[in-house]
Amino acid sequence: MSTVDFTDAAWRKSTRSGNGTNGDCVEVALSTDAVGVRDSKNSTANPLAFSREAWRTFLTRP
Repeated sequence: MSTVDFTDAAWRKSTRSGNGTNGDCVEVALSTDAVGVRDSKNSTANPLAFSREAWRTFLTRP
């Protein structure tokens, strides 16, 4: 997948991540054609980018 720009993306963290004091959380953002995933402890690093189809498959796999 080519590089996706998540600069202005709205990053979301699961409410199941707890209070976030340990910093062990992932964040997810949507772009027009991709889903970005990043480590909340290192939010300035490039996120992993997945196609929406790949992300949907990941979420629905048993």
